Amino acid sequence: MKDKRILFVSSEVVPYLPETELSSTAFISAKNAHSKGVQTRIFMPRYGVINERRHQLHEVIRLSGMNLVVNDIDMPLIIKVASIPKERMQVYFIDNEEYFKRKAVFTDEDDEMFSDNDERAIFFAKGVVETVKKLNWAPDIIHVHGWMASLLPLYLRVFYKEEPLFTESKIVTSLYSNGFEGELNADLAEKVKFDLSESDKLATIQVPNHTNILKSAIENSDAIIHGSETISDELSSFIEEKGMPVLEYESENLKESYLNFYAELLAAK
Repeated sequence: MKDKRILFVSSEVVPYLPETELSSTAFISAKNAHSKGVQTRIFMPRYGVINERRHQLHEVIRLSGMNLVVNDIDMPLIIKVASIPKERMQVYFIDNEEYFKRKAVFTDEDDEMFSDNDERAIFFAKGVVETVKKLNWAPDIIHVHGWMASLLPLYLRVFYKEEPLFTESKIVTSLYSNGFEGELNADLAEKVKFDLSESDKLATIQVPNHTNILKSAIENSDAIIHGSETISDELSSFIEEKGMPVLEYESENLKESYLNFYAELLAAK
């Protein structure tokens, strides 16, 4: 795997957000790959709770400045970057005043999901792709962590399917048990349809609950990793129907098992 390129895209990453199974695994999987000579890039949203001064975030002017269209509205893309202390790994932050300035991650002070979480997920997915295009950095593996990043496989497979930078990329999605209750905005599929037109893959997200958002990521990925010990029976059955490579939950030997899984996936081209 040395000199291969892996793009890690996560809803959460330590040390920028509190330690959870998801945020820790996203960090550890990137750190382990980096330590083995793999070229890595990490992308996450720049939530307003992230202390920019403490973590030394700074805007990258050459990458910022473009507008992304979300639901037929132009939304400015701001790119910030930081280095994880002691690791020499760069983390890129997708930012926008409207979507990510608020001092919260997914929910308001009443613990209610933000009504625009659907648009935030669309913006994040498109922002990652457009930034990687500007970097002209073709990843061998794209590893997706967390539901906020779960529209990325759909966009890569449909909206960006002609983009040469990603034609050889293998998409891996990690599944975690920490989801959300209820549904995202009921208009999610219509908003995505603005980009994807009449794609039959929109049917999966017509009811935009946590399970269906992950199903969309699964059906547009090349392989799945169980990031949590327990995955719902519905998702397990869905994966089995697809007959795709799966790495079961690993609590100990995560370092080698992930790298071996990546290598097997690339060897199967």
